[in-house]
Amino acid sequence: MSENEPRSDGGVTQESIFGTDEEVERRRTPPAERARRAFDFYIATPFRVAWSDWRTRIGGVGVLFYLLMGTVGVWLVPPPQINEGPYYLQPFVDWSMPLGTDNLGRGVFKTLVHSTPAMMKMALAGIVFSIGIAVLVGMIAGYKGGVVDTVLMTIADVFITLPGLPLIIVLAAIFSPQDPFIVGTIIAIDQWPGLARMLRSQVLSLREEDFVEAARSIGLSTPTIVGQELVPKVAPFVLVSAAGAAVAVIFQSVALYFIGVLPFNSFNWGVMMQLAYQQGNAISAPGRAGHWMLFPLLAISGVSFSLILFSQGLDRVFNPRLLARHSETVPEDEQDGAGDL
Repeated sequence: MSENEPRSDGGVTQESIFGTDEEVERRRTPPAERARRAFDFYIATPFRVAWSDWRTRIGGVGVLFYLLMGTVGVWLVPPPQINEGPYYLQPFVDWSMPLGTDNLGRGVFKTLVHSTPAMMKMALAGIVFSIGIAVLVGMIAGYKGGVVDTVLMTIADVFITLPGLPLIIVLAAIFSPQDPFIVGTIIAIDQWPGLARMLRSQVLSLREEDFVEAARSIGLSTPTIVGQELVPKVAPFVLVSAAGAAVAVIFQSVALYFIGVLPFNSFNWGVMMQLAYQQGNAISAPGRAGHWMLFPLLAISGVSFSLILFSQGLDRVFNPRLLARHSETVPEDEQDGAGDL
């Protein structure tokens, strides 16, 4: 019998007196070393893994650019004013207004910058609402099964059968939302059911795995098993879905603003395109007002491209073997066991 095996004669074991090897090692490790290991494990190593992928670098720079434009940019760039320049000034002619002006002499670059916060708020609201509900419903339904699964999936199926775009148009007409957060939430109302069903399917297969059975056998609670064992397994899928939800919210909001369904009382990329089309005749006269519609289109394409690349690259961050190989605190023998990737 080894020293750590329980004894059947009613005596105490070495483990019961001194604790497990992991607990002893933790007590022997100085607090500063534990803090260094925690920083390396939770922050430095994921960053190194993410930065090793070109998609994360390009997408991350793009996402950071838009975040800075929507936060710092609105402080550095003054808001556009009527008659601050000639009407329909073409881009790259006057560098005080590098992207030209619209039909009222407002700078297109200034309008783009001050439209970014509203777009970011709508995308954030759409992610929080659609991903939050989908993860909650899909994970619980897949793990619990039985009646809970049936009820939750029935609710999801009801929302799936509802016509998404007409429902959004009706809600927008009834409530006339003007807050970007409310607009993003309404647009994302039909996006969570499909994601919830896909998450449920993944959890149905994961809950039969050995590591989940082991967690149940040692008495871990359902929230602990779901949060610590299952969520990391589906995190890459959730991350990519979050980027897809943000892109969908941006596209749909721009489309609804463009066709005039959503009321606009502030700067917005969709509003810019709608004004360029209706008041500037950007389609029939592209040489005069085409730039007014082109630059919002480029901004939308850029943020969508950046979000998708960034989410695809972050898929590697959840790979435990890659994390072990890039960690500075994991022993070399454990890094070698991670295998070649």
